[in-house]
Amino acid sequence: MKIHIIAVGKIKENYINNGINFYLKKLRPYCEIEIREVEEEKAPQNLSEKEKEEILRKEGERILSKIKKGSFVVSLAIEGKEIDSYKFSQFIKATFQSGYREMTFVIGGSLGLWENIKKQSHLNLSFSKMTFPHQLMRLILLEQLYLAFDGKNHL
Repeated sequence: MKIHIIAVGKIKENYINNGINFYLKKLRPYCEIEIREVEEEKAPQNLSEKEKEEILRKEGERILSKIKKGSFVVSLAIEGKEIDSYKFSQFIKATFQSGYREMTFVIGGSLGLWENIKKQSHLNLSFSKMTFPHQLMRLILLEQLYLAFDGKNHL
């Protein structure tokens, strides 16, 4: 089992990096996991809708270039499907049992995720209707993956 996380931007806060490293270490016995970062576009203060779409497109094209063919792609999007931790663990198990060897989770930048990425994903997943900083979503995702693999949610 291999899990890829493709995320826009670099982590700037040490406490988030520490948490990410903590969960990466805990996940390594269960799966091969890697995080790939793509460059975040600089956004001016008062963006027009056209400027926002252009930024999302540029970031999205970078993301697409990192997705491996044959990987099951899950985009994290606030408007995606909400599931609890138990169903998340069952979903991961079912995905790998169905023949996929790799899963790719995509986390957009501060402006969100390009629509084309969401349309091409196998699943758009929401962890909450609340808005979280995109950098923090990496840590939240890793924690949920650990819960899924650790057996607390019966994976």
